[in-house]
Amino acid sequence: MPEQTAYKPGLDGVIATETKLSYLDVDAEEIVLRGYELIELAEHKQYLDLVQLLLQGALPDDEQRSSLEQELKKEYDLPADFFSLFSKLPKETHPMDALRTGISALAGYEKNLDGRREDEISKTALRLLAKIPNIVANSYHILHEEAVIEPKQELPYSTNFLYMITGKEPTQAEADYFDQSLMVYSEHEMPNSTFAARVIASTNADIYGALTGAVASLKGNLHGGANEAVMHMLLEGETTDGFRHLLYEKLKNKEKVMGFGHRVYMKKMDPRAALMKEALRELAVERKREDLFEMCEAGEQLMKEEKGLYPNLDYYAAPVYYLLGIPIDLYTPIFFAARTLGLCAHVSEQYANNKLFRPRVLYTGPRGLHP
Repeated sequence: MPEQTAYKPGLDGVIATETKLSYLDVDAEEIVLRGYELIELAEHKQYLDLVQLLLQGALPDDEQRSSLEQELKKEYDLPADFFSLFSKLPKETHPMDALRTGISALAGYEKNLDGRREDEISKTALRLLAKIPNIVANSYHILHEEAVIEPKQELPYSTNFLYMITGKEPTQAEADYFDQSLMVYSEHEMPNSTFAARVIASTNADIYGALTGAVASLKGNLHGGANEAVMHMLLEGETTDGFRHLLYEKLKNKEKVMGFGHRVYMKKMDPRAALMKEALRELAVERKREDLFEMCEAGEQLMKEEKGLYPNLDYYAAPVYYLLGIPIDLYTPIFFAARTLGLCAHVSEQYANNKLFRPRVLYTGPRGLHP
């Protein structure tokens, strides 16, 4: 029997592939995207800049960014009668399940489903980036028997996305907060959903199949679904004292407290969470909801003292979305819409230098049995 390599539960720390897209340098507290630091990008650039960076390899100039946005706007609309799909789903369908269904169905309309070249995948990625916000927003509206909100061509990409969700045109500040959240959710090396997408792509399956699998992965509350759980906790706590009590009870009962801890950031605060914390601080003042910010800070301090755990991105992104008027059930679909960019870039990279994923196991069952 061949010698088995060391078993790492959850593939913890195992190098699964090479990539030029992103890297988490925990020691330097940097999230590197094609050589740039993500937090610095989020402070000075826009989500569309990351689209060009991750799909084409370089940041755009103003003219290139404008051209990219025009390409996206041409693809905003969904196929005729596409929304009828969501009206047939049970009303209690979770938006992530509606999104998974929508992306899978959208594959049937793709004219270049078998395209695997980098330029072909880049064009398909733009179509997905243009249409997925429409699916996210309007599948939710339809499931809640609300009117469809069509995209507005005159609005910038992120502004239009937020408009389709809330039904009102956001202020520039609101659009900026939302755009920044999309940036920090856009790409994060090799989390579960990205790995799932690359595993599927490694079979030479199409990009829609890879993204459909990634939606299923991201829905889990140990991954993308944590942001929804965080907001429900904050609402249940109601006040700073009430939130502290709630967290103490969860710890006493050995329940997992969502929004804290990370498989990579174990001894430091997720730098993306720090960025969203500042966004929340500003939004809370603007909305006269300083109490919500104080609750979050109290929870952060308690978890650090009691468990040595630090907030991850979901902990502070959730209340930012809440103050922007976004329904809680849409927090994870928005996460996926933003991450579509990173997923498409990873799938493209997988196609370009493919090796079928086929790991082995550490067998712990019986041997030598006979019927």
